[in-house]
Amino acid sequence: MFEHIFSAASEVDRAFLFILAFAVGALVLVTALMLYFSWRYHHTRNPEAVEIPGSLTLELLWTIIPSVIVMAMFWFGWTSFKAMRTVPEGAMEVAVEARMWSWSFTYPGGKRSAVLVAPVGADVKLAMTSRDVIHSFYVPALRIKMDTVPGLTTTAWFNASAPGEFDILCAEYCGLKHANMITTLRVVPAGEFEQWLAGADGAGTRARELFETYGCTGCHDLAGADGLGPALDALGGRMVDVLLPGGGRAQVLSDADYLRRAVLDPGAEVVAGYEPMMPPYQDQIPEADLEAMVQWMLTGDPAGPPPGRELAEAEGCMSCHSTDGSYIAGPSFRGLAGAVRRVQDGSGAVREVVADDAYLAESILAPGALVVEGEAPIMPAYDALDAEQVGLLVDYIKSLGPQDGAQAGAGQ
Repeated sequence: MFEHIFSAASEVDRAFLFILAFAVGALVLVTALMLYFSWRYHHTRNPEAVEIPGSLTLELLWTIIPSVIVMAMFWFGWTSFKAMRTVPEGAMEVAVEARMWSWSFTYPGGKRSAVLVAPVGADVKLAMTSRDVIHSFYVPALRIKMDTVPGLTTTAWFNASAPGEFDILCAEYCGLKHANMITTLRVVPAGEFEQWLAGADGAGTRARELFETYGCTGCHDLAGADGLGPALDALGGRMVDVLLPGGGRAQVLSDADYLRRAVLDPGAEVVAGYEPMMPPYQDQIPEADLEAMVQWMLTGDPAGPPPGRELAEAEGCMSCHSTDGSYIAGPSFRGLAGAVRRVQDGSGAVREVVADDAYLAESILAPGALVVEGEAPIMPAYDALDAEQVGLLVDYIKSLGPQDGAQAGAGQ
C-alpha cells in the first residue's frame, strides 16, 4: 500500500486496488480459458460438433462467485465513500470559492488566501462553490476530487497527518486558462498555522512568493544553500567579490543599491565563482515588488506588501493579470493606471477612456459595463467587495506605475 497522509485516502486506494486485482484476474482467467478452448476444441481434434451437456454446479459457480465479487466491490466502494464524505463534528470550516481561473480560501475570522493552509492533525471541512462555471477541486495526495458548482455548496474534508506541500488542481475543463488554475495545500504545525492565521508571517511569506513568481527560486535558495546562484537569505552587510565587465575584480558592499543592481542588471557585477547566466529584470519588476524583495534579502524582514496586493491575490486577480507587463488573460496591472483604453459599452459604441480611479473601480465592480475593444467579457463582477476593498485594489494598481508612454496592452 501507498503511504498516506489522510486516513480516508487509504480506503479509496483499497477499493481501487481490489477492483484492479479483480479486473487483472478476470483478464488472465478469460485469456487462459480462451487459449485453452482454442486448443482443446480445435477443429482438427473435433472434426464433428458434439453436444456438451449442461452442469448445474458450473451454473451455480458462475452465478454465485461473480455475485460475491460484485458485493465485495460494492462494500469497498461504500466504505471508502463514507470515509470521504462523513465530516467529523467540530471540523474547522474553510470556504472555497472557484472562479476562472483561481482558487480563494476564506478561514474563520475572515482571513482570505490563494493558498490552502491547514494545521497538522486537524479536521478541515471544505465548503465549496463557484462564481462562474463548474470547476473540480482535486488534491491527488488526499484522493479528494469534488465539483464546485455555481449556486450550490458541495463539501469535502480531510485531516493531514504530516506537514508538507501538495498540489491542488482543477480537474474540470473550465476555459482558456484551465491549466493555470493550480495552487497548493500547505500543511504546517498547529502553532505555525495559528501564527499564519493571525497574519504574523504575512510580509515574509509575501516576499518568498515574489521570489517564486519571478522565477528566482529556480537558481537561488532562500535558506542558505548555494545553487546555480548565491543563496538569498541575510545578504545585507556582506562584502561580495564581483567580476566587472572589463575583466577587473572588486569588493562591493551588499547594500540596498547593490542588490537592486544585482536584480535589474546582474551582468554588470557577476559574483565570483558563478556563471553570468542570470537575465536582467530591468523594467520587468514593479518598484513595490522589488523593494519587498530587496528588504527581505537585506534583513529577512521585508517591508509589508503594498496596500491591496494581498487582497488582489486572495480574490484571484493574479491568475489573469500580471504585475510585470506581460499579458495573461487580461491587461497587466503594471502601467494600467492612467492609460488610454478603447472600450465598448453596452450599446456597442466604442470610445476612448482614461484608466483613472473611477474607471478602475468600475472595472472591478462591473467589468461588463465597459469592455476593452476586441476582448471577450469573461471577467466576473466583484460586486461583493466594499468601497474600502475596492479602494485598496485601485491604490495597488496605481502603485505599480503609470503607462510608460506606450499604448496599453490588450485586455479587459
